[in-house]
Amino acid sequence: MNLGLIVGEALIGLRRNISMVISVVLVTFVSLTFVGAAVLMQTQIQTMRGYWGEKAEVTIYMCSPLSTSQNCTDDEATEEQITKVRDDLAGPALSPLISETTFEDKQTTFQNWVERFGEEQANAFGMENMGVAFRVTLKDPQQSTVLTEAFSGVAGVDEVQDQRRLLDPLFAALTVATYIAVGVAALMLIAAVLLIATTIRLSAYARRKEIGIMRLVGASNRSIQTPFVLEGVFAAFLGSVLACVAVLAGVKFGVEGYLAERVPFMRPLVDMQDAAFVVPVLIGIGVLLAALSAGFAIRRWLRT
Repeated sequence: MNLGLIVGEALIGLRRNISMVISVVLVTFVSLTFVGAAVLMQTQIQTMRGYWGEKAEVTIYMCSPLSTSQNCTDDEATEEQITKVRDDLAGPALSPLISETTFEDKQTTFQNWVERFGEEQANAFGMENMGVAFRVTLKDPQQSTVLTEAFSGVAGVDEVQDQRRLLDPLFAALTVATYIAVGVAALMLIAAVLLIATTIRLSAYARRKEIGIMRLVGASNRSIQTPFVLEGVFAAFLGSVLACVAVLAGVKFGVEGYLAERVPFMRPLVDMQDAAFVVPVLIGIGVLLAALSAGFAIRRWLRT
C-alpha cells in the first residue's frame, strides 16, 4: 500500500469538497463542545457533592425573642431547653453519628449577622434578640435526617436546618443542564455522522472514474477505501481540535476567570486539569465516529 498515494488522494478529495468539509468541521465542533460541557458539568456535580457533602452541617436553631415557631412557647429558649438539646447530642443515641458539635451563643450569632448582612442591619435587630444555635457535623452526612427527626418539634427548638437539602436544588438544576447538553450533543453527533457519510459518497461519486481504473488494475478494496476514510477522519479531527480549544478556553476564562470570583459558594470548581482530561475523550469520539461512518459509507457505495 503506497502511503503517499493514499494521502494524496485524500487531500484531493478534501479540496474538491471543501464546503462539505467545512460543514463537517463545524458540526463536529459544536457537537463535541456540548459533549465536553456535559462531561465537565457532571464532574462539577460530583466534585461539589463530595466536597459539600462532607462539610454540610445540621444547624439546630433555638428559639429567640423574634421566633414565631409553634415550638417557641416562651419568649426564647430557656437554659433547661438548651441543656436538654446539648445532652441529647452528647447522648448514646446520637453521639456515635456526630463528628463535631459547635455551640454559638448570642454574641457569636450577632457577629455572624454582621459578616453576612452588615453591621447596620445587625444592629437593627440587636444582640439581645439573637438566638443561639448548635452546628453539628456528622460522620456520615447521609444520616442528617436522623437529627432532623430527633429535634423537629422539640420545645425550645425554632428550626432544624439541613444544609444538604439547601444544596439539592442546585445539584438538580446542574443535572438537568447536563441532560440537556447530552441531548443536544447526541443530536449534533448524529448530524455529523450523516454529514460525513454524505460527504464521502459525494467524494466517491466525483472520483468514480479513478475508482474504476483502480479496480481494473487490481487495487485492493482497502487501498480504495482508505483515502475516503482519511477524509472523514481529517475533517472530524479538525472539529475535535476546535471543540477542545473551546472547552479549554471556557474553563480558563469562564470558570477560573469569572465564576471562581463571582460564585464562591460553588467551589471547588472544575479546573484546567479536568478540562485536559476531557481533551483526549473528545478527539477519540470524533475520530472514531468519523472513521466508522466514512468506512461504512464508502463500503456501501462500492457495493452498488
